Amino acid sequence: MPQMMPLSWLTLFFMFSAALVIFATTNFYTYIPSMFTTKSKIKVNPVNWKW
Repeated sequence: MPQMMPLSWLTLFFMFSAALVIFATTNFYTYIPSMFTTKSKIKVNPVNWKW
């Protein structure tokens, strides 16, 4: 198998690292959280125990 020169490995490393950073930042900044406008209240049913 042919050997690649170290400069080529270094450029591949920087290329994939830059792609990872760009992918992570675009995923981070394009995330839009959904706001919950209604508050869920706990429904309490009063129960009278008659023995």
